[in-house]
Amino acid sequence: MKTDSMLAQAGSRQDPRTGAIAMPIHPSAAFQHPALGQSTGFDYSRTSNPTRLVLERTIAALDGGSRGLAFASGLAAVDAALRLFSPGDALLITEDLYGGTFRLCENFGRSRGLDFHYVDTADLKAVSAALDRPGIKGLFVEMPTNPLLKVADLAALASLARKRRILYLVDNTFLTPALCRPLEFGADVTVYSATKYLGGHNDLIAGLLVAKNPELGERLAFIQNAAGAILGPFESWLLLRSLKTLHLRLKRHEENARAIAAFLAGHPKISRLHYPGLPSDPGHATLGKQARGYGGMLSFEVASRAVVEHILASVRVFLFAESLGATESLVTFPLVQTHADMPADVQQRIGLTERLVRLSVGLEDPEDLIGDLAGVLD
Repeated sequence: MKTDSMLAQAGSRQDPRTGAIAMPIHPSAAFQHPALGQSTGFDYSRTSNPTRLVLERTIAALDGGSRGLAFASGLAAVDAALRLFSPGDALLITEDLYGGTFRLCENFGRSRGLDFHYVDTADLKAVSAALDRPGIKGLFVEMPTNPLLKVADLAALASLARKRRILYLVDNTFLTPALCRPLEFGADVTVYSATKYLGGHNDLIAGLLVAKNPELGERLAFIQNAAGAILGPFESWLLLRSLKTLHLRLKRHEENARAIAAFLAGHPKISRLHYPGLPSDPGHATLGKQARGYGGMLSFEVASRAVVEHILASVRVFLFAESLGATESLVTFPLVQTHADMPADVQQRIGLTERLVRLSVGLEDPEDLIGDLAGVLD
């Protein structure tokens, strides 16, 4: 089936005993053994749970991978992926990435003996040069980046990673497999904060990994079971339910984002706009080659921090909050919210200024959203 059909039937046809259209919730911690040395396939829910297993199989199919794994949060999924590496290994990572991932790498990854080098992964020459550093074992790419919406050429980066025989991971949270499938462009693992678009309703916290090959899937499954940061059965069921409308929601997210970007692009109070859906954006052509759409995230710069604070205090349709990807439109100040743990010199180097505002465009009427921004800016 095509992606939209798979999404519409997420979790269906998975309970042959009852024929339930929706996958049931199995809130059992343990499962009875038929006899000594025998198993139903389920023993203990940390290792595997029927509801979570259906979710994991669904995301693997959607992404074109061999195995999916569900975690208690997006950062728990990133943490599990980092456990694929050993002390002394170094990773090359997107420089303007989610602040929580940066915090995890710097505060816990380094304590495990890992090293991290940050680079503009939209710049192939910079990535190629950085990969020549000694000890590089992994390439971790966020695409598009958060919050500057830079676009990496996934296939070109895969070629660089293959030549050096390093593990290639892509955080695909902003686009989801409904719009982009990084494994098809050479990635080894895809990473998702399923809290965002995959969940889409601001009512669950979850993370997902998808491994391209079975061996990598087994390694990640061992880590998932051993570390134990698994997703519970209720959240697994809720995420399956949310997936059923993902393709419809993403269309509206993008329609609204395009309308807002067009409005902001011509506004005299906006000094810089980041949205790859605009033909004028540096990442537009690249993203058009590797995705079915451009998503619902954008960011822009205004004249001063005072203007930013005025926007945050004055919006009436947008909500001032830190998450993204849900039905409600949210406005965020990355410098002091999502990326506050980045050192000031790093923030300055990557362009994370006190004038930058990030929007997660929701599903409201676009006239209400544009009217809200127009009233605040004018």
